[in-house]
Amino acid sequence: MTDDVLIRTNGPIGHISLNRPKALHALTLPMCHAMSAALIEWEKDDGIEAIIIDHDEGRGFCAGGDIAFLRDSALNDGGVSGRKFFHDEYQLNHQLFTYPKPVVAFMDGVTMGGGVGISQPAKFRVATENTRFAMPETGIGLFPDVGGGWYLSRIGGRLGQFLALTGARLDGAEALWTGLATHYVPSDMLDDIKARIIERPGRIAGILSEPVGTPPDARIEANALKIAKHFASDAYEDILASLEAAIEEGDTWAVKERDTLGTKSPQTCKVALRQLATSADLPTFADNMAMEYRIASRVLTRPDFAEGVRAVITDKTNDPKWDPATPQEVGDDLIDSIFAPLPADEEWKPL
Repeated sequence: MTDDVLIRTNGPIGHISLNRPKALHALTLPMCHAMSAALIEWEKDDGIEAIIIDHDEGRGFCAGGDIAFLRDSALNDGGVSGRKFFHDEYQLNHQLFTYPKPVVAFMDGVTMGGGVGISQPAKFRVATENTRFAMPETGIGLFPDVGGGWYLSRIGGRLGQFLALTGARLDGAEALWTGLATHYVPSDMLDDIKARIIERPGRIAGILSEPVGTPPDARIEANALKIAKHFASDAYEDILASLEAAIEEGDTWAVKERDTLGTKSPQTCKVALRQLATSADLPTFADNMAMEYRIASRVLTRPDFAEGVRAVITDKTNDPKWDPATPQEVGDDLIDSIFAPLPADEEWKPL
């Protein structure tokens, strides 16, 4: 077990609080193991009626996974320990997705990467004015994993493709508007809401739906038609061409998004588009996680991941040298190899 996640029961509630504030509660492997073990125990306990997942002190809900650990694995052990991290984190994601008791995730603050993976499976996903939801992995040569293919491909309006490629951050109102959050609650009401859930766990939906004020307008709604138009294709070059055409007509929004995409890994952008297109047709979440584990196993040790983390997180120079350097150089054969099945004894399977 680990002090980085606090696990306790409050009457009929199993309560998990992330507790790694200096890292914005980013997930480590021991944290994943502790959460999974608690969920297994509570599933068998008839006295536990629902689960709350939130964070303890400090900012953020969960900023992601342990990126430094993953980069170290890519550089020093051929990705062996990194693949173990992905494997077990994905088991937790699947466990939450299929959990038989209602889960309430309070996304109060930064909710990115691994934080998305433990909040999106929840039946109730609560956003606040502090929520900053994003899947920013294309900027570090990774990809929107932890179930991102499943969730983003099912939003509609090509919003998922937009979020996957650009890493755009949504505030709480935008998360609610897109359906990534089920409820919006001002942060100063959270303690009261949690106390009421503990008192009446059978009425979670009603408690969260009672009048809590009107959330702000979702800013992304104003650009929804542009997103649907310019991100309509599953071919990355088509998306870039559509933005360029809009730029020629004087569209400043298109300039911003074109320039944003210019900072991302071309390999990862093509991976993400295929990931979402494939996931949209998969019958089960387990199938999606098996696909994402294949991708993760390959992308982890490709050049772009270690380089992206160096440039964006470690050195903060923001000058990644992507390899391949341009979308045109990322061929279908490379993408095919990233998505190819693993040897039978290495494939991901739910426990």
